[in-house]
Order: sequence, then C-alpha cells, then structure tokens
Amino acid sequence: MHDFHYVGNKLNCELVSVESLVKKFGTPLYVYSQHTLSDHFQKLDQALAPLDHLICYAMKANSNAAVMRTLSNLGGGFDVVSEGELRRVIAAGGDPRKCVFAGVGKTEQEIEFALRKGIYSFNVESEAELLRINKVAGRLNKKAPIAIRVNPNVDAGTHAKITTGTYENKFGIAFEQVEGVYARASKLKNLRLRGIQMHIGSQLTQVQPFELAVKKVLPLVTKLAKKYKFEFFSIGGGLGIVYNPALESGDSAWWKSASAKPILTPARYAETLVPMLQPLGLRILIEPGRFIVGNAGILVTRVEYVKRTGKKNFVIVDAAMNDLIRPAFYDSYHQIVPLTRNSSKATVSSDVVGPICESGDYFAKDRPLPKVGEGDFLALLSAGAYGFVMASNYNSRGTAAEILVNKNQAALVRPRQPVEEIWATESIPAWLKK
Repeated sequence: MHDFHYVGNKLNCELVSVESLVKKFGTPLYVYSQHTLSDHFQKLDQALAPLDHLICYAMKANSNAAVMRTLSNLGGGFDVVSEGELRRVIAAGGDPRKCVFAGVGKTEQEIEFALRKGIYSFNVESEAELLRINKVAGRLNKKAPIAIRVNPNVDAGTHAKITTGTYENKFGIAFEQVEGVYARASKLKNLRLRGIQMHIGSQLTQVQPFELAVKKVLPLVTKLAKKYKFEFFSIGGGLGIVYNPALESGDSAWWKSASAKPILTPARYAETLVPMLQPLGLRILIEPGRFIVGNAGILVTRVEYVKRTGKKNFVIVDAAMNDLIRPAFYDSYHQIVPLTRNSSKATVSSDVVGPICESGDYFAKDRPLPKVGEGDFLALLSAGAYGFVMASNYNSRGTAAEILVNKNQAALVRPRQPVEEIWATESIPAWLKK
C-alpha cells in the first residue's frame, strides 16, 4: 500500500531514513513517496485498461508541483476546482486539455481562463452555470465543452462533511431534472455537450455505493449519449484509503482491515464497474485524489513536552492543526508511529496535541503509544491527502517544508515558510502612523 517501513528500528521512506530528513530539514515536515504515488496511479490505470479511460487526479487532495508532475508524467489529467488550480497544473507541466473543471461557484473570469486554455470539459453544477458558460463562450466566439453533474441521490454512507451525492448537498443537478436540463442546454449555441458526470462522495472503502450509483445512472447516460452524441461518462472519484491500520511487528505490510467486508482495491473496483461500463462505448473519466496520494505522505513532528495530569498523559508536539487539520475538522484518525521504535511492547494512553491555543488542536486522544519524551519524533501516517493543502497560518505559524523521496534520493519540493512572509504583503494605513 505504501513505502514507509522500518529498516531495523528506523522508519524509512523508500530507501531514505526519515530521521536523516528531519536532521536536515527540521520539523514539522511532510515527506512524500514518489513510488507510492506512481504505484497507486498505475494500479488504477491498469485495472481500467479494458476501457478507454482518463484518470483526472483531484488535485485538491495535494497540489504540490512535484506530486502533480509525477502524475502528469504517467499520463494523468487533473480535476480542478478553481482558476488557481488550473494555473498550478500548467505551472507543473500538466496538460490543460486533460483537465475537467468542477465546483459550484465558477466565476466568469475562471470560465474565460479555462476556455482560453482549452480544458477538456466543465462539470456543470447548475442551470445558472450553464447560462453563464454559454455567455462567456459566446463572448470569446468559442464552443464550451460541458458535462452536467448528475446528483443520483445515493447516500454513500461517508462522513457528513464529505458526502456529495444526496439532495441535502450543494453539488450537482437532481437526477429527475437532468434530462430536461440537457434538452435546454442543447439549444444554447455556444455549448458542446461533451459528456455527463456524477460523484457521490469521498473516502468510500466499499464498492457497493459506486455500483449502486452507476446502476441507477446508466439508463439515463445511455439515453442521453445516444441523443447528444456524448464522448464520455465521468464516474467521479471518492475511492478511499485505510486510515486505521494494525501495525504488524516485523512486517512492512502495515495495513489490515478491521472490517468484515474486503477493502476496496483497484482490481475489485474495476471487477465490479468495468462490465457495467464497457457496453456504453464511451470514454470513462475517473477523478480520484485521496486514493493516489493519501498513503503516499507522512507528517513528521517533534515531541516538545510530555505533560501528565491526574487523568491524562499529553504528548505536546511541534506540529499543529494549522499543519494538519483533519483530526480537528473531521475527527479523523491517523496512525502515529515513532521514527525510532524500541523493543518494548509497553504503551501509554496519550493525547497527542499541538501548541495552538484551541482545545481542538489535537491529533489523537487516549491513543496507546510507546513511551516518548522531549526530543523524540513521531510520524503521522496517511497525511498525503488534505494535509499541507489545507494548511493555514493560524497563530502566525509558517507552513511546513515538503520533501519528495525517489528511491535513495530526496528533494526539498517546498521550503519551510519564513514567519516574516506571513505578514509581508500587509500594510499599515498612513493615518495609523501619525
């Protein structure tokens, strides 16, 4: 599943000791494995080989240029949700012609920029957006490629903040309304009805929700594809990863499922969906993010203090919710392991917390951890997705450095942010200087 493993008692990323990276670059520190990125992309690509397909990496999961170049070099496209993300694709060497543009609030400026760059398609979220895209395309004397996002009203059973496929969510157009919306869109002369899209949520670890949604939408897709000569059907992203593993002593296969059902793999995903999709004869787009990058990254942090109260053992570290907000935001789980493990099996129930002045600034609560002390280092696993990309400068903290490892090589792909840079663009009005 990934390339973080112990060599002796030292945690490695591929062939590089993580401790050596800490000594050189400090903490907090994000470390990414290039092989893990490539391996996850290629396994999905190979599983979908029976289909004409395009993998559009959902770059909101991790938009570091080195991560994106890795995937672009493998032939990947990108799922973008802002002009800034599209500009990042271009800056990283990606092809805008392999980009789909999603999001419910596209501005006229963003639509114009995307059209000028020749994106593959807009994933349209509302009828009002259709009218706006048509207007901007007319002004540019272009035909805008579009796919309407169908909301199939399928509850994927995921976290409330990352579900997208029910009528309680802001995304897409209701299943029952889609046919009429396409009929009206077909009369707008500056639109090219290139395909149709759906997406039901994120962090799905079973194939059943995908199967249910595709099965529901397929008759509609078949009918509309024939009528409007579609090129593609995008089935969205949402493939999940295992965050809560069981660490097997002496074994580099870290991840085991606690579920009675088998965890979703590219092979199992394709085994279910490819037979359903092949008869369509359409190009199939898929927009994974977390699945590709989630287990490819870790966040390394230094233990600053161990504080014991009457009821709690607090491990206070130098990373914080501004570096990795997922536990505070989603109550999410990240496996936490020491950079140097010892032979003792003894653990201490601990809260791992950061230095920010918020009670929500924590990474784990009541977690059995090996005994650690000031100056020790811990790694938060599965931090490659929605980690650095959601970082902030809260409490005037600079953002962490990022490292990409390729076999025995390591490169600094983003330096640690100097704290002075946080307020470098601020200014004080003249009247306050008197």
